[in-house]
Amino acid sequence: MIKLNKNDYQLPNLELLAKQVVEGTLVGLHKSPFHGYSAEFLEHKIYAPGESTKFIDWKLFGKTDKLYTKKFEDETNLRAHFIIDNSTSMHYPQRPNFDINRLNKIQFSVLATAALMEILKKQRDAIGMSIYADTYEFYAKEKNNPKHHRLLLHRLEKILNEKQNRKTTRTYQYLHEIAENIHRRSLIVLFTDLWEVRTDKYELFEALRHLKYNKHQVLLFHITDYQTEYHFDFDNQATRFVDVEHGNHLNIYPEQIKEMYQIAVKKYFNQIKETCYQYKIDYIPVDIKQGFKPVLIPFLLEK
Repeated sequence: MIKLNKNDYQLPNLELLAKQVVEGTLVGLHKSPFHGYSAEFLEHKIYAPGESTKFIDWKLFGKTDKLYTKKFEDETNLRAHFIIDNSTSMHYPQRPNFDINRLNKIQFSVLATAALMEILKKQRDAIGMSIYADTYEFYAKEKNNPKHHRLLLHRLEKILNEKQNRKTTRTYQYLHEIAENIHRRSLIVLFTDLWEVRTDKYELFEALRHLKYNKHQVLLFHITDYQTEYHFDFDNQATRFVDVEHGNHLNIYPEQIKEMYQIAVKKYFNQIKETCYQYKIDYIPVDIKQGFKPVLIPFLLEK
């Protein structure tokens, strides 16, 4: 078991943990199917003796009896942009110390992001990042140099270290802004619990659709503590439930509302799934207590 106190958060630790997650989860998987995803055909050029024959257009050779190779734009590098929801609900359940075996939603999302960044770094792919809650907290354009990678790791570490103040979620608003910032075709990876209380759900769905602008591929990791947030599995004793983002509370026995809660949450989750399917967004539900395979495997394996 890897266990760190909050005072021990240091950049090398997060990077080391990310490497351990990758090595421990993806034994036998070494190549991302997204490598070269952003390659787009640009033009033909005459084949020069000694060049690789990999990109020779044999169909064109059959028509012209001349050798041409296909030239691509950004043929070796993927452009990936990570988006992290840093609202207060993502800091549930409360964890006073960092324990990799008992992560809350934001800790899970940060470590999963760092692990995916580790994979992309080895491929020299360009990585960007956006972090939002009730403000657009951080934006970094896609780059692929070591200094930039350290900057992103440092910003992820800051999330783990920061004192958590009450912050609401404005996913629908900032996804629109983030979509406008990503101009070149990219793989967009979103970590969020999608708990939008004070907005019409269709505004949220339209924001998700906006991420497909410019033909981006979008992976939405829906981060949930399934035991409590989906199944509503609590001891049936008088309990105060507090809305961590707005401070509202309800004193009740869990069994009094459990069935009604489960029906409402299942309906909402299904709406999200169906909307993502409609907009051709890869929707991956993730239970934070089930480890990192549900995140890393979909990222690496071909659809």
